[in-house]
Amino acid sequence: MSTSTGAVAIEKQMVPENEVQQVELLTGVEDLHGGITLDMNKAMDSEAFASSLRASISPWKQQGKRAVWIKVPTELVNLVEPAVKEGFRYHHAEPDYLMLVNWISNSTNTLPQNASHRVGIGAFVVNDKREVLVVQERNGIFKGTGVWKFPTGVVNEGEDIYMAAIREVKEETGIDTEFVEILAFRQSHKSFFTKSDLFFVCMLRPHSFDIQKQDIEIAAAQWMSLEDYAAQAFIQKHSVFSSVAQVCITKLEKDYAGFSPVPTTTSSGKTSYLYFNSGDLNQL
Repeated sequence: MSTSTGAVAIEKQMVPENEVQQVELLTGVEDLHGGITLDMNKAMDSEAFASSLRASISPWKQQGKRAVWIKVPTELVNLVEPAVKEGFRYHHAEPDYLMLVNWISNSTNTLPQNASHRVGIGAFVVNDKREVLVVQERNGIFKGTGVWKFPTGVVNEGEDIYMAAIREVKEETGIDTEFVEILAFRQSHKSFFTKSDLFFVCMLRPHSFDIQKQDIEIAAAQWMSLEDYAAQAFIQKHSVFSSVAQVCITKLEKDYAGFSPVPTTTSSGKTSYLYFNSGDLNQL
């Protein structure tokens, strides 16, 4: 269900409550899925908000609305407790707001869950000498292990996978690269804050070779032969790492085709990237 937002207004219509107090109804923006979104952009007393929300839900139900979303900015956190008491639950949070939702329809609840995955990349950067760019991390599970690994990182919100790979390599090692293709990806679960994890192994071609490592996160960085990298005891012991190493070796030695980013346009007019085997497709 869409969560498009709109400013909250107060309807002029006055609704009697307990035949004494009059309560103002809230209005929001209707979405494309039968829901209402309230964008709380003005300060409001907690008790008054609770009364208005309670009074507004009844006509929304009569109108056949299915769900109500409430976007609460951090400065209006006093509105969260009364909304929860009225049956709303947390859906997701961002640095500047909290989104609450309540399924008010008697039909089956079809509310979408919050984002279920974190997306990460591992960068296979290989030069003409079959040397790969590897790092030793200063923090995390690899700290002090002596394991050499590919540069890795998390894709930022609104960032394309191929751009994230280029950025992470530059940030960790100072090496400028050109994205080639995605060689493989892995899905795992119960990872970062119980989220699932999608990890893309990306092949990149270096345009510079003088390493300038990031001191905060990276303890060491160097070029290492691909064979020496794959021969590390840690790599050989863990199947996911040894499988990735074998994919990288196969890419250099055989006709292994990965997925390249091809710009496309969505139905809404936005530019996005479709990753596929463009080489084989162009031969058809």
